[in-house]
Amino acid sequence: MSEASSPKISIVTPSFNQGKYLEKTILSVLEQGYPNLEYIIIDGGSTDESVDIIRKYADRLAYWVSEPDRGQSHAINKGFERATGEIYGWLNSDDWYHPGALQGVADAFAANPDAGAVVGAGDMYSEEYNLTQTIEPFPVSVQSLYGAVDRFFMQPSCFFTRQAWKLCGPLDESLHLAMDLDLWFRIAKKHRYATIDQNLSVSLVHSSAKTTALAPQSLVDASLVVMKHGGVNEGRDRLVAFLRELLEARDNLDVLGKRVQKSESLLVAVDKVLLGKEHNHAVDLQEYENVLATLRENVARLDSIENSMSWRVTRPLRVLHKGLLNLVSHCRLRKMEKK
Repeated sequence: MSEASSPKISIVTPSFNQGKYLEKTILSVLEQGYPNLEYIIIDGGSTDESVDIIRKYADRLAYWVSEPDRGQSHAINKGFERATGEIYGWLNSDDWYHPGALQGVADAFAANPDAGAVVGAGDMYSEEYNLTQTIEPFPVSVQSLYGAVDRFFMQPSCFFTRQAWKLCGPLDESLHLAMDLDLWFRIAKKHRYATIDQNLSVSLVHSSAKTTALAPQSLVDASLVVMKHGGVNEGRDRLVAFLRELLEARDNLDVLGKRVQKSESLLVAVDKVLLGKEHNHAVDLQEYENVLATLRENVARLDSIENSMSWRVTRPLRVLHKGLLNLVSHCRLRKMEKK
C-alpha cells in the first residue's frame, strides 16, 4: 500500500527510565515499514540513557518531549492530544511489535469498517525464565470484560479508531495499573471490537515492570474497575477468591517448608548410601525411593498452586518450587551415578 491509500496510524510510547529496553521498542515501530506512520514518544524526564536513545531517532519521530509528567496515563493522554491519525495505539517502552503488526491492523480495520477497536494475539515474554506465553484474543464485550482479571488480551495488541478515542478517552489519570481495562470498557459500551488471529506484539515481564512489581495492586485495581463498570458480583468474587488463594498459599508454604527441611536431611543419608559409605543398601535405597516420592508429591502440590493468581505475587513459593525441582533432579542424578 502507498501512503495515500494507507490509513495513518498514530503510535504513542510513554517512557520513563526504561533505557535498557527503549531502543528495541522504538525500532520495532520504525522498522514496521508501514507507509503512513506517526510515532510520538512522551518521556517523563528520564535520568538514564533514554533521552539519548530518543534523540538518536528524533528525525523519524513526529514528536517527542522529555519533561516531568503525572505518570503513565498522563503521558499517553499527552501523546494522543498531538496525534492526527485514523488509528491509535500505544506501546510501552519495554514492549515491542512483531514485524507486520501495523499493516495487519490496517487490514483488519479495512475488513471491519464498523469496528471501533481491533484486538490481535500477543506474547508475554518472561525475562527471568526465558519463557513465552501467547495470549489469544476473544470476543470482546462489556460482559466478557467482567472476567478480565483471569481472561485478558494484551494491551499493545489492541488498537482503536480516532473516533473511539474522542468518544471514550482520555485515560483516567487516577488509575495507574488498570487504566487500559477502564478504556476497554468504555469503548465496548459504544463500539464493536473486531478480533484477528495475527500475533501483533510482545509484552515483557521483568522485575522492574510496573505490573510485575505491583501485581497485587494490579489485581485489586482491575477488580475495582470491573465493579465500576457494572460487574459488582464478578469483581467482588474475584477479590474473595484471590484472598482465599493467598491464605491457602500461606498454609502450604509453612507445611511444604517443613517437608523440604526433612527431605534435605534424608537426602544426606541417601547420598552416603549411593556413594558407597554405608553397607545396608537395601533398606537405605528404599528410604531413597520414599524421599523421592515425597518430593514428587510436594512438587505436584506446588504445581497446582502455580496455576492460581496468588502464585504471581507469592515469590517465596516460586523459590521453594525451584528448590524442590532441584532436589528431585539431584536424586535422579545420584541414582544414575550408582547404576
